[in-house]
Amino acid sequence: MNEPGQFSLLSQRRFAPFFGTQFLGALNDNVFRNGLVILITFQGVVVLNMNYSQLANVAGALFILPYFLLSATAGQIADKYEKSMLMRRIKLLEIVLMTIAAVALLTQAYATLLGVLFLMGCQSTLFGPVKYAYLPQQLATEELIGGNALVEAGTYVAIILGLIIGGMAVDIDPTKHTLLAALLIGFAVFGYIASRQVPVTPAADPGLEISLNAWRETWRIVGFAREDRTVFLSILGISWFWFFGTAMTLQIPAYTLDILNGNEAISVVLLVAFAVGVGVGSLLCERMSGRRIELGLVPFGSIGLSLFAIDLYFAQPAPAAAAVADVADFLQRPGSWNILADLALLGAFGAFYSVPLYALIQRRSKQEHLSRIIAANNIINAIFMVAASVMAIGLLQLGLSIPELFLVVAGLNAAVAIYIYSLLPEFMMRFLAWILINVLYRLRPTGIENVPRKGPAIVVCNHVSYMDPILLTGCIRRRMRFVMYYRIFQTPLLRFFFEHMRAIPIAGKMEDEQLMEEAFERVDEELAAGNVVCIFPEGGITRDGEIQRFRPGIERIIATRPVPVVPVSLGRLWGSWFSRRKGGGLRTIPGRLFQRVTVRVGKPVPAKEVTAARLELLVRTLRGDER
Repeated sequence: MNEPGQFSLLSQRRFAPFFGTQFLGALNDNVFRNGLVILITFQGVVVLNMNYSQLANVAGALFILPYFLLSATAGQIADKYEKSMLMRRIKLLEIVLMTIAAVALLTQAYATLLGVLFLMGCQSTLFGPVKYAYLPQQLATEELIGGNALVEAGTYVAIILGLIIGGMAVDIDPTKHTLLAALLIGFAVFGYIASRQVPVTPAADPGLEISLNAWRETWRIVGFAREDRTVFLSILGISWFWFFGTAMTLQIPAYTLDILNGNEAISVVLLVAFAVGVGVGSLLCERMSGRRIELGLVPFGSIGLSLFAIDLYFAQPAPAAAAVADVADFLQRPGSWNILADLALLGAFGAFYSVPLYALIQRRSKQEHLSRIIAANNIINAIFMVAASVMAIGLLQLGLSIPELFLVVAGLNAAVAIYIYSLLPEFMMRFLAWILINVLYRLRPTGIENVPRKGPAIVVCNHVSYMDPILLTGCIRRRMRFVMYYRIFQTPLLRFFFEHMRAIPIAGKMEDEQLMEEAFERVDEELAAGNVVCIFPEGGITRDGEIQRFRPGIERIIATRPVPVVPVSLGRLWGSWFSRRKGGGLRTIPGRLFQRVTVRVGKPVPAKEVTAARLELLVRTLRGDER
C-alpha cells in the first residue's frame, strides 16, 4: 500500500490552516517589500538624501535588525505559550502594521514605510520560532520532510506572487498607491482568518520564566543549540545558506540594471525563476528522500549551489547597447535562458540543501527547547545575512563586478561545504550512499512499516553483497547499527562508510574471541539505548547466491536483551558488482546500472519465539526465488 504523500497534509486541519497562515503572511511581506523596492530602485524615491543602492541596503538592515533584538525573547514566548493563540495575536499585529503602511503609502510618507519595514521584521522574528516548533508537534517523523517542503515551497510561491502583485500594483497605480494599500490590509485580514482555524498546540515549557535580558538570553539559547553538535552544525549550515542567498539575491535589482540593461519587469522575472526553483526543489525533497530525513541531500545541494553560481558568472551577456524593452525582448537576447536556468537551479539545489537541515533540527532538538533553538538559528541567520551584505558592499567598492561577486560566493560555498562535511562526515557518507543507491540500484522496498518506529529492535537479513548495509540504510527510515564480519568491515573501498555508520565488527571465536565478545557487548549497549541493530546471521557474504545456515549468535543476543526481531530479505542482488558471483566483489567491470533490488520486511517476531532456524525460514520465505 502506498503511503499518503505530502499533499495529503493540505487537506488536514493540523496542517492546512497553519499553511494558509504562513502563506498569506509571506505573501503580504513580499507584496510590501517588493512594492517598496520598486519605488526605491526604479521610481527614484529619495529618502534622507540616499540613492537607491544605499536605500536598498538600509531597508535590508532594518528588516534584519529585529532578529538581533527580539529573537531570544521570541523563542521564550514560543516555548511558554500555546502556539495557535500566538499565531492569532501575531496576525492581529500584522493587520495593525499593514494599516499604518497603507496610510503611509497614501500620504507618500516613505520614511514611515521604512519604519514599518522594521516592525515587520519584528513580527517575522516573533513568528519564526512558533512556525518551526509547531511542525514537529503536529507531524510524525516521516511527515517532517514533506511538511517542511510544503512550507518552503509555499513560501516561495508566495514570494513569486508577492513579486508579481507588488510590482503590478505599483505599475497600475504609480502615484497614489491605493491598490497596493488595499491589498496589504486585505491579505493581513485573510491571514488572521486562517489563523483562527489552527488547532490548539500545547506549550512546550509552560512554566518557563521569561527573561527580558536579551544579551544573556541570546547566549543561553545559543547554548541550547550547542548541546547537540549535529544540531548546532546544522544551524550553521542553514545560516550559511542565508549568507549565500542574501549575497546572491540582493544583487538581482542592480544586476538587472547594470549588467542586463533591464527594468523592474526583468528583475521580477529573475527573482521569480529563483523562487520557482526553490518551490520545485522543496516539493522534490520528499520523493528524493523516501519520506525520511535524508542527510545525503545536503551535500548534493551544496555542490549544485557552487556549480550553478559559477555558471551564472560565465553566463553574463555581452554589454547591450539598447535597454531591454520588455520580458519578451529579454528572452530573445543571447544567454537569457541560461541565466534563468542558473537561477532556477540555484533555488532548487538550495531547497535540497536546507529542507533536510530544518527537519533534522526539529527532530533531534529537545522539544522543550525547540522554539529557543529556532530563535538561536534566527539570530545566527541574521549575523550571516549582515555579513553577506557587508561583504557584498565591500567587494563591490573594491571594484568587483556583480558577476565576479557571484564567482567569489561560489568559491566560498565550496570551501565552507568542505569544512562542515569534514566536521560531520555523516552528511558526506549519507550523500555517497544516496548516490550509489540511486545510480547502481532501483530499490523496491515493501513492508518497511514493520520496523518499529520507536524502541530497540534487531533486524536480521540475508547477506548477498558488500552493499547490503548501505542498501538497508537507504530504505529503512530508522538509523541502524550494523554487525558485520571484520574482514568485510576492513574492505578498503567501503571501510569509510562502515566506520561512519558506526558498524560493529565481529569475528569468529576461533579467529578473535576478544573481538567477538566486544561485539556482543556493543550490541547490548545499542539495544539498551533504544537503537536498532542489524545483523547478518549467515556470518558472511554468500558465495553461491543461496541463503546459508543462520548462526546461533542471535539467540545469545536475545537471551541477554529480549527485543523484537524483524526478518528482512534482499533479492536480485546476486551477480551484482558487489557480490561474489564471479569470484569476488569488485573484481569485474560493473554490470548494468539501475538494477532493480527487492527489500522485503516481515512482521516482527517476539523475543520469546526467536530461534536462528525460525528466522532463517522466515527470510527464505520472504525472498522466494529471487536471488
